Amino acid sequence: MLLSDEKESISIICPSPKGLNLGIKLQNELACTLYIKDASDGYISDFLGNKNEKIKVYGKEFNLSKVTKEAFDTSSKIIFISSTGIAVRAIAPLLQGKDKDPGVVVVDLSSKYAVSLVSGHLGGGNEMTLKVSEILNAEPVITTATDTMGIIGPDILAKKYDLIIDNLKSAKYIAALLVDNKTVGIKDEYNLIEISKGYERIEELNEDSIWVTNKIAYLEKENLDYSKILKLIKKDLVLGIGCRRNTPYEKIIKFIEDSLKKYNFDIKSVKEIVSVDVKKDEQGIMEAAKKLKCPFRTFEREKIKTVQDKYERSEFVLKTLGVTGVCEPCVDLASAKVIISKIKHEGMTLAIGVVN
Repeated sequence: MLLSDEKESISIICPSPKGLNLGIKLQNELACTLYIKDASDGYISDFLGNKNEKIKVYGKEFNLSKVTKEAFDTSSKIIFISSTGIAVRAIAPLLQGKDKDPGVVVVDLSSKYAVSLVSGHLGGGNEMTLKVSEILNAEPVITTATDTMGIIGPDILAKKYDLIIDNLKSAKYIAALLVDNKTVGIKDEYNLIEISKGYERIEELNEDSIWVTNKIAYLEKENLDYSKILKLIKKDLVLGIGCRRNTPYEKIIKFIEDSLKKYNFDIKSVKEIVSVDVKKDEQGIMEAAKKLKCPFRTFEREKIKTVQDKYERSEFVLKTLGVTGVCEPCVDLASAKVIISKIKHEGMTLAIGVVN
């Protein structure tokens, strides 16, 4: 499945030529890739010609397992035009987990039903089912428990508000409480989430609740069982980094991890790493950004000069780079507020900022 920050890609798999019209209609509406098996007389190939490179027509060489594997590797959502049984057997060997699998929808050949089969929430299968149903005037079939009860599942909350689920087991635990008609508290440090059926806002974190935060632990209370708390992490931290040329990645990432831990910030909350323009090819920082799954951006020194006077002055940096600081001014230029001023360690500097 594609990573969440990659462009959405949809694939339609049609193992029978009888699904041609449905496949073409969906392909036109969704601008996606259609894999279809041709009849032995080559009618589909003759009908389509080479008009659309996104329509892949196969003859006797059509292999459902291979086509499904290709779709899984390249798509965030997959639509089968087939029986549910065919789709289940095709995807079964490829399933990894609800946080990794693409959303899978099945449409029968008569387009009577559109069934959300796999990854209805995190993979967007339920949402795609509704979209397909609208296009084909089919009946949507969605069986996830919270949806049938009219409750927004915790995984949908995370997706809606662009939050990261810290632990899937905790998400399942909270979902089970909701299905059991228990009210789940939400401790929301950002006041992001609109309270709806099954939830209530709480001021103090308790077990059997959701915590929206960028922190590692809730320091105001001891002995909390975090397996009974779903932490939804907001990516809102900007790290400004300075270092000597060719500082090893291992040294940089340990500095980041230790600093965030010291100030109780969850490493998953890092939204961006920033530095001065001369560091744009600094391998250690680039690898750290890759590890943290966040972008790395640099700023020109002329821009740094416009904000540098707000922060601690370094004569060494002025002598070597022509600016009086790197990490704090770069956080500022990234439209973040510096909340942890420059930390120095073995030739490296780090400032932590939060996006407003």
